[in-house]
Amino acid sequence: MEEKRGAGRIVSVQGPVADCFFDKTENIPGLYDVVEAFTVDGKRVVLQTMEHLSKNLVRTVALMDTLNLQLNSTCYNTFQSITIPLGDECFGRVMDATGRSLDNNGEIVTAQRFPIKGLKKSIPFNLNNKKGERPEILETGIKYFDLLFPLVKGSKTGILGGAGCGKTVVILELINNIVKRHGGACVFAGIGERIREGNELYYELKDSKLLQNVMLAFGQMDQPPGARAEVVYVGLCLAEYLQAKNKDVLLFMDNVYRYIQGGQEISTLLGRVPAETGYQPTLASEVSAVQERIRSVEGGGSITAFQAVYVPADDMTDPAVVAIFSYLDGCIVLSRDLVQRGMYPAIDPLQSSCTNLDPDVVGKKHFDVAQQVLVHFNKHEALKRIVAVIGVEELSREDQKIFTRAEKLYNFMTQPFHVSEVFTGKKGEYVTIPENIEDCMRIINGDFDQLAKEEFYMIGKAPRI
Repeated sequence: MEEKRGAGRIVSVQGPVADCFFDKTENIPGLYDVVEAFTVDGKRVVLQTMEHLSKNLVRTVALMDTLNLQLNSTCYNTFQSITIPLGDECFGRVMDATGRSLDNNGEIVTAQRFPIKGLKKSIPFNLNNKKGERPEILETGIKYFDLLFPLVKGSKTGILGGAGCGKTVVILELINNIVKRHGGACVFAGIGERIREGNELYYELKDSKLLQNVMLAFGQMDQPPGARAEVVYVGLCLAEYLQAKNKDVLLFMDNVYRYIQGGQEISTLLGRVPAETGYQPTLASEVSAVQERIRSVEGGGSITAFQAVYVPADDMTDPAVVAIFSYLDGCIVLSRDLVQRGMYPAIDPLQSSCTNLDPDVVGKKHFDVAQQVLVHFNKHEALKRIVAVIGVEELSREDQKIFTRAEKLYNFMTQPFHVSEVFTGKKGEYVTIPENIEDCMRIINGDFDQLAKEEFYMIGKAPRI
């Protein structure tokens, strides 16, 4: 059956914003409806309706480059919002905000296409503790995460870290462990992603033989703000499709701050009065529209989200950062100082935090051991400068014990990853939560006091003595 199309014409193009005039009232597109146009050289341009300016005139935002889009050229209302192909055929493929293939492997052909917005409106919330049951922990096999920053199915975790701090390696290892241990699936949404970074991620996934378990969507940095803002919904739509198949889904969004930046650019282009700090007036509702779609559902799987967050000028009070952080269950900070010391994964345990580290969630034993580990790390931080001046020998006996055990704990928290075996030459290690807790407890209790701290560097389970 031929799809319904209403013809109009383009009366203005200003960068990524195009105004379209429709003579017939029945052809006027609704908000968020797609309008198709074609450039002089025959390239298709997807426009998304954002405003009704008058009875016959609509303002649209382009999701593709508007170069060579001609005045008075014909455009067509498709009478539907943005849809993407959804199906298992999307595994190992890369698409943009409109569902178009980006990996040079031909068009992504699936049985159905679905709208990227509002797919989950009819699915009720699953309020985790309504029957008093404990939230389900998602074991990652990564010691830092499982001990201090546990993942609960359906939770959201932010990752802060600059270039070269190891975000991609941590992401790849999480994908590897979730896929191989839990039979889960992963979705990666590159929001305002550099093409080089996206290209590297694609080939790293391919080389690690993980690509067939991952769906990828990119709104690349060279694309208009509309594409960068909408690609986050593509990622959510892919994750919801997998969740409906009763899978535990790991959703990576890199970088969620750039989604807000895309919305800010669109807001400015549409002439909306900005808020006091320069952000769009709809900032809070735009962030919540994304974050509230990440949740567990009745009788289905879960979406556990990892969101890379750029913090402008390291200002944690920036309105966009505050809006994002208010939804996060955990915040992982990657430290450049730890990278320079060769401590991988370079997670700073004292700057990071997680609300899931609670006795009601992880159990009393796990919570108590985690708290003791953090106490050792805090004490180590306080003693570090003193030791640099006077040496460990001048500390009190009790402080010496805590300082040396803390150094062993720091080294023990390093871990050889499966996805980095080719660089480190060490076999990747998966450590279960009970093993992790037991080994940390033994270090704290002094069972390994006779061993040097170097014995604990880049190992999985603690040495058996």
